Parts: sequence; C-alpha cells; structure tokens
Amino acid sequence: MTTLLVTGAAGFIGSNFVRYWLGTHPGDRVVALDALTYAGCRENLADIEAGITFVHGDIRDRDRIESLLREHRVDVVVNFAAESHNSLAIIRPGDFFSTNVMGTQALLEAARTVGVARFHQISTCEVYGDMDLDDPGAFTEDSPYLPRTPYNAAKAGSDHAVRAYGYTYGLPITITNCSNNYGPFQFPEKVIPLFVTRALQGESLPLYASTKNRREWLHVIDHCRAIEAVLERGTVGETYHVGSGIEADIETIADMILGELGLPASLKTIVPDRPSHDRRYLLDSSKLRTALGWEPRISFADGMKATIGWYRDNESWWRPLIGRSPVTETAWQS
Repeated sequence: MTTLLVTGAAGFIGSNFVRYWLGTHPGDRVVALDALTYAGCRENLADIEAGITFVHGDIRDRDRIESLLREHRVDVVVNFAAESHNSLAIIRPGDFFSTNVMGTQALLEAARTVGVARFHQISTCEVYGDMDLDDPGAFTEDSPYLPRTPYNAAKAGSDHAVRAYGYTYGLPITITNCSNNYGPFQFPEKVIPLFVTRALQGESLPLYASTKNRREWLHVIDHCRAIEAVLERGTVGETYHVGSGIEADIETIADMILGELGLPASLKTIVPDRPSHDRRYLLDSSKLRTALGWEPRISFADGMKATIGWYRDNESWWRPLIGRSPVTETAWQS
C-alpha cells in the first residue's frame, strides 16, 4: 500500500487525479490537502471524500506539512497546489510567487526532512514562453525557460526549486510539464468552462482580440494517466512532457461550444488582449510516449462533447461559483 499526499486536491486537475487514483489503485491511501482559496472547491471531492483523508491547509505551512507527512507515513507527494490564472497574476503577482515558489519550497523542505520516496511536481507548458504561430517545432524537455507572465515565472521558479532539491539534497523528484487541460470540475474562469457556462446563460463569449492564438489541448484524465505512468515507471530526476499534439485557437473553441449547444455565432464578442498574451504553446511529448508507453486516449472531439455535456448537466455545481473569481478581464486597463 502506498500513501500519497496530493496538494491542491480540491482544484480541477487535483480532484480529477484523486478520483482517478482511487479508481485505479483502490489499495492506496490518499491524503488530500487544499487551502480552499476561491478556486478550490471541496465539493469537487464530495463523491469520494469517504475514501480519502481531507486536510484544509496551506503548502506554505512547512511545520504542518511535515507533521502530516509523518502522521500519515506519506510515501509520495504530488504537488498540484498553485495559483494558476494568468489574468489574476497580472493584478496580484505577489500571491503567485508566494504560493507557487515559496509554498513549493516549504513543501520540498518538509519532504526532504521526512524523507519521502518521491516528490512529483506538476508544471506547465507556459514556463517556456510562447512561440510563433507558424513555428514548425515544439518545446522539448531541454528547451530553456523563458516565462513572460507573473504566473509563468512563478511556476518556473517552483520547478527550479524542485530540481535544486533533487541535485543538492538527493530528493527523489520528477516533473511533468503539461499542455492546457480541459474536462469536468474546471473552475469557470478558465476559457472552456467560461464559454460553456456563459453560453448556457445566453451571455456573450469574450474572445481575446488575438483570436488565432493557439493552445494544445489535453483531456484531464489523459493527464492523470500520464502522472500515473511517471510515478510508476518514470526515472527519478527526469522531466516528461504531457501533450496531445492537438491544437485549437480560441475561435475554434467558441465555435465548437456554440455548435454543440445549438447557439448562434453572434454570441461571440471581442475583448482586448491581456498583457503578455502568449501566442502559442506546443510540447514535444515523444519522451513520455516512447520511454513510458503513454499516449492520449480521449480525442478532442469526444472530450469536448463530453465536457460540454457535463457542464450542461451539472448547473448545480457551477452556478454557485459564478462571480467568485476575483479577477475581471479588463482590470489591467486602468
């Protein structure tokens, strides 16, 4: 039996991972830690809470983290905890560096002191900066970090801390950098749930002016499977990219949602780009595919259809979250 401490466990990807892990590793124990900030929803774990140990806590509290690791004899730490919204980072950058960098360092120090068997860091494609829309290449695990926003820089800083603890103290670390995720339980400030929930309410879909900027899209369950592969078969000290290879721009996303819901294109509206709006990210995930035998199983068309359907069928989940986000997309214009 393995005991995992999953941080950020009440967030979008964290809650999906906890649910996935319980379903595929029923003999393991999961300690789910979350600070329950505005985007952390304990309701995301409601259907599985009886099978986990939930702890309301902050990764910046090193002493408490160390106590939890000892008390529950944690073997593996999976760190999803992070402030993650680019727009909010523009107006409240200090929160992002505090949680993402100093919080990760506190978590690492606790893990080092106790001596966990693995520390796995969840990172993002955004640490590499952006790329030209017509660039034929993709970011590899050896690409330099060139973050362009406070959120991206804070995630880059946390990754550097993780690697430093691996090199300096011998902490057994692994890192995955993932492309944009989508799926159920994603807080409705992010673009796909934002568009779906607004469309369901008959409201306009705000597209940034650079409508052809693209992202690589991966269903959250395929991401969970990739983390599982790294934890089970990955090499300590290595970084693995998790990507689908499927790109879509913001207008394509809007059109898919409106088409699935049978709503008119007139709901699309254009809003100004946020500062440092990256054009494109694309990850080379061949290392993960070749070395660990992972590949995505959920097609973008099927995944989007299922995701749109989930939000359509779960209004009782998202309706109370509307207006909870502290950011407005025009805050940086003042």
